Amino acid sequence: MKRSAVYISLLSLVLVAVISCSGSPGTRKAKVSETQAETAGADTRPARRLIEVLAPADNASFTCNGNIVFSVAHAAGQITVDSVQVWVGSRLTETLTTLPASSELKMTGDPGRLSIRAVAFSSESKPQTVTLFVNLLSDITPVTYRYRVVRSYPHDRRAYTQGLVYDNGFFYEGTGQQGESSLRKVEVETGKVISQVNLDGSLFGEGVALLGDRIYQLTWTSKVGFVYEKESLRQINRIYYQTQGWGLTTMGDSLVMSDGTNVIWYLDPDFNVLSSVDVWDNRGMVDNLNELEMIDGELWANIWQTDRIARIDPLTGKVLGYVDLGNLLPRDERRPETDVLNGIAWDALGKRLFVTGKYWPRLYEITVMPVTRD
Repeated sequence: MKRSAVYISLLSLVLVAVISCSGSPGTRKAKVSETQAETAGADTRPARRLIEVLAPADNASFTCNGNIVFSVAHAAGQITVDSVQVWVGSRLTETLTTLPASSELKMTGDPGRLSIRAVAFSSESKPQTVTLFVNLLSDITPVTYRYRVVRSYPHDRRAYTQGLVYDNGFFYEGTGQQGESSLRKVEVETGKVISQVNLDGSLFGEGVALLGDRIYQLTWTSKVGFVYEKESLRQINRIYYQTQGWGLTTMGDSLVMSDGTNVIWYLDPDFNVLSSVDVWDNRGMVDNLNELEMIDGELWANIWQTDRIARIDPLTGKVLGYVDLGNLLPRDERRPETDVLNGIAWDALGKRLFVTGKYWPRLYEITVMPVTRD
């Protein structure tokens, strides 16, 4: 018994020793790392900066498809830098081996916000990255357009217009406000509502679009929309998205959506995102894009809280022009509840352009022409 007890005691000591040396996998890994660091004589002091980007300045603005001067130098401390990689977005543009250095970076592509990264390598330090951002403005100066009223039509003053589509003599109009939101089929000549479906009182209706025999309608912040059968306005499906819903139109077989920012989203009929584009002019990003309409290859967008419509290249996001619709609704037609311009519809066969606004008593057929300057 004593011999067995001694044997058991020795075995217990061995097991304790093994367990103590082993520990948990994470603890062991950490200890090995510490041992390796000690063996290598690693410097545990905060790393010193390797480089300083002298140009361009962070958040500076430049014209797209032009050149940017990039300049980099050693930071204070004079640690030897072996090379510096320069990345524009996800593209490695060049590798610099002597500092200080300057070069020209070609800013090809569409306007938008772009990152520039300088990655420094040194045998005396871990690699270090300096990241800055630049704004690429459009290289197009937008044309200003004025309007001429061709004809005006009655419009329901109680309609808080959020979306407008023309089809075969009728408007399909989406209205907003909680408790007032609806989808309507409206007779063009008289403004008479032929049929109407109301949204749940908790929802705020937004843009509408016609794709084939289906009408799509967004809501504002609920991230849900509805699909209707065009002839009956019977709801046949729901759609979901991750942004706010503002304007909606179509381009070919795709849907085009705005979310109140400067981003335009392209989606398939099931509302899966296909791509997106940022909208900029030659001064900066163009926010508050609202109701949308495709007109002869251009994307037209109401700019919320203004009397302007932006004419946009749908592929690049560059603003081609602005339609100034100031004073379209006469002052004597306005009431305290009369709200901003919103609603664009295009009769592709008749080449007729229609516009209206929220709680407006009139809907206008207009033509536009560029403003000439002496």
